[in-house]
Amino acid sequence: MRPPFPLVLDGGLATRLQSQGCELGGELWSARLLADDPGQVRAAHAAYVRAGARVLITASYQASFEGFARHGVGRRAAARLFGDSVRLAREAAREARRPGEGLVEGQGGEPRERVWVAGSVGPYGAVLADGSEYRGRYGLSVAELTRFHRPRVTALAEAGPDLLALETVPDVTEAEAMLRATEGCGLPVWLSYTIKGGTTRAGQPLSEAFALAAGDDRVVAVGVNCCAPQDVTAAVACAVDVTGKPAVAYPNSGEGWDAAAGRWSGPAAFTPASTPRLARAWREAGAGLIGGCCRVGPEQIALLAAALRDEREEPA
Repeated sequence: MRPPFPLVLDGGLATRLQSQGCELGGELWSARLLADDPGQVRAAHAAYVRAGARVLITASYQASFEGFARHGVGRRAAARLFGDSVRLAREAAREARRPGEGLVEGQGGEPRERVWVAGSVGPYGAVLADGSEYRGRYGLSVAELTRFHRPRVTALAEAGPDLLALETVPDVTEAEAMLRATEGCGLPVWLSYTIKGGTTRAGQPLSEAFALAAGDDRVVAVGVNCCAPQDVTAAVACAVDVTGKPAVAYPNSGEGWDAAAGRWSGPAAFTPASTPRLARAWREAGAGLIGGCCRVGPEQIALLAAALRDEREEPA
């Protein structure tokens, strides 16, 4: 089953976890909490559902069998953790349903407005935990990257998410590998690049990057995430023009990450004040899945959801 559009995505999972007091240092990042404190992951997801998100992205972005193994987690236990990422999102969606929030139970206990779960498949660079996802071009072939991603995809798919989010992809080589790795998994996917200006992080034109998914019926949306908000509108328009598919858009706040100092700096562009205007602009450009990434929390997702809801309710 393919999700209807438009839908509101959640915001930055790590952003919410940090606001809950979680320490996310280390190469596993938020995936560490799947084993150490799953209740925090569930609570973070639930906060986004209450804010109006209708798609939850799992805490598996930085998870890998290799990464778990370095922390003493065997292969069978690691597979369970991948599955737990889906289960926790499902549980959060159920727990967050409250009267008056558009999640009224229908006959048979099913919500009239469904919350979808997207299994996050982050890039190889995220697993390295050295910022490589913002450079791409790892020196690995499509075949090598496919072999890396396929076990992750299999573990997630077996847990039964509604679709897979191939996200924060820095270059066309890895995008091709991720699409190959998802062949035969039985799930629809979205493909989302991290970009800078009008190119991928590796410098490839966005028209070339988006064209990779143009003829793939498994891909329900193509777009961008973990990027500057000012780059989104043009990228969304390009994605729609090249592929004929709805776009996905979930940028960062616009602040810059100072790796040396270990902190965010500079002004934000995707702010509570600008959220309604930006959300409508992305929707008008063709985005069908809209949310936020780093430094975008539940309060902002609530504003985004309200802006898109008001747009749907405006008379023609």
